[in-house]
Amino acid sequence: MSRQKFVDRERELEFLERRYSSGKAELLVIYGRRRIGKTELLLRFARDKPHVYFLATERPYAENLKDLQRLLAEFLGDELFGRVQFKNIDELLTVFADRIGKKRVVLIIDEFPLLIERYRPVLSLLQKAWDLKLSETGIMLVLCGSSVSAMETEILAYKSPLYGRRTGQWRVTEIPFFHIGEFLPDYSTEELVKAYGVLGGIPAYLLQFDSKKTFDENVVKNVLSKGAFLYEEAEILLREELREPANYFAILEAIASGRSRFGEIVNATGLDKSLVSKYLSVLQRLEVVKREVPVTATSKETTKRGLYSIADNYFAFWFRYVLPNKSYLEAGLAEEVWERSREDFNAYTGWVFENLVRRPEVFFEITGFRFTKLGRWWRKGEEIDVVALNERERKALFVEVKWKELSEREARGVLKDLERKSELVGLDGWEKRYGLVAKKVEGKDELREEDWLVWDLEDFTHQLL
Repeated sequence: MSRQKFVDRERELEFLERRYSSGKAELLVIYGRRRIGKTELLLRFARDKPHVYFLATERPYAENLKDLQRLLAEFLGDELFGRVQFKNIDELLTVFADRIGKKRVVLIIDEFPLLIERYRPVLSLLQKAWDLKLSETGIMLVLCGSSVSAMETEILAYKSPLYGRRTGQWRVTEIPFFHIGEFLPDYSTEELVKAYGVLGGIPAYLLQFDSKKTFDENVVKNVLSKGAFLYEEAEILLREELREPANYFAILEAIASGRSRFGEIVNATGLDKSLVSKYLSVLQRLEVVKREVPVTATSKETTKRGLYSIADNYFAFWFRYVLPNKSYLEAGLAEEVWERSREDFNAYTGWVFENLVRRPEVFFEITGFRFTKLGRWWRKGEEIDVVALNERERKALFVEVKWKELSEREARGVLKDLERKSELVGLDGWEKRYGLVAKKVEGKDELREEDWLVWDLEDFTHQLL
């Protein structure tokens, strides 16, 4: 399987093409977590355009500058340009800009945060070059980075020297669920849901699985086996992105073990409340953790009734099955650990499936219901998996999600109980519909004739590309 497989990204490419066609200088910031596919995206965009791609490294700033100069000289076809002594990046880019003039050229500086780490004035120098020269040329300068914290605080933040200079930015996120079958073409829809629960929509992770092997074989070989790419990836990511990773580990362990309320997380970690609050905010910004409130909560209730969960499926799986079993896995007992985890993994997949159905793009593709709010609802021991509200038209769709095969009688029972619970939500005077999403539903057509809304994995299969 090609390790450079390129899937989806139509919206991202459309954005880049639109900026390229603007006819003016562009300073774009493209960022997102490691392995998300930023480099492949930018190289795909630039492949038929005059461009220079430069990857910053952890070497000293002066050596990075020389590497960039060499690439620019090769692009210009000018050996003399490559021998000129440039002290700083502003001088280098200013002279390069003189050479290209109004010609449209894409210059991609990948892993830009590494340059900042090696030489912090690079931000001010780049600002200087942009203000004095680059902004008057045909250059399309793209600053790309995997450190989400650095990109947001050093480049996008108000205090950054580059603030107000950028002409656009895009945070690259996961591949949508309905595209992951392109990575795993031999998998059934059920197997794709399971794989999504382990890997999320991260292209580099999806490439680790071989759909000609069973799902269980892939998990054991590629996630649970010592030395595998995904065995320590979570630790590597957290240590690279965060200071004090041990405290973040403690918080994620607490959430993975079922502590979803703020007070529970504080008690489990033994950390000060203010620290836990700060760390949770960082994890939310990185999209590793999410905080949910009942979809109908008032602004006052929002501050008190939040529940935390791990938003990233790979991290959720890793903290639930890899970290707690590290001693066994280090001893080479991956198959035994997985065999022991099967029953719990089915429950975990139910949680994954419920979250998947709640994703706005998935929910709309499956149901066709137009909503202004979408989320869970809970109160005093009662819960509804998905509530979609169209506030303009005063319409509501209530949906239960079950990761199991249901008989027609079982499905009808779930739907009738859903009707009962919906009355607890309120919404008097609203038009209400009731739905069920499950692995498989017998008598689906008969239930639909009774005005119930029913979907199962067969409906997901129709949406897969």
